[in-house]
Amino acid sequence: MNDGLTILPQPIQPVSPTQPAKNRSAGGPVGAFDQFLQQAQKSSAVTFSAHAQSRMAARGINFDATQLQRLEQAVARVDAKGGRDSLVMLDDTALVVSVKNETVVTVVDRDQLKNNVFTQIDSAVIA
Repeated sequence: MNDGLTILPQPIQPVSPTQPAKNRSAGGPVGAFDQFLQQAQKSSAVTFSAHAQSRMAARGINFDATQLQRLEQAVARVDAKGGRDSLVMLDDTALVVSVKNETVVTVVDRDQLKNNVFTQIDSAVIA
């Protein structure tokens, strides 16, 4: 059954040389994605869930820049130890934080701390 189609093997041709890749270790990051990634890593701040934000608004809880920095450092310490969900004590406030997501799940002030039970946490840290 010959349909008249003949395929001749073609030799493998070398890929035409392109501009040599830059050495990332010597030349630093290259490209828009690398720059975006570096910027995102520098500005990795702990975020607050909608639930945590509503609790803070209802209870009049606000954090200044120093407290937020202490919170971020505490989350980084828990992450270094392998914690996933942590209770962070920050002054007179307790925060439950998803370490993996770097997100505050809920916030409890001093008045609400009494007789309160925190579940589904695997670590605690005093910031």
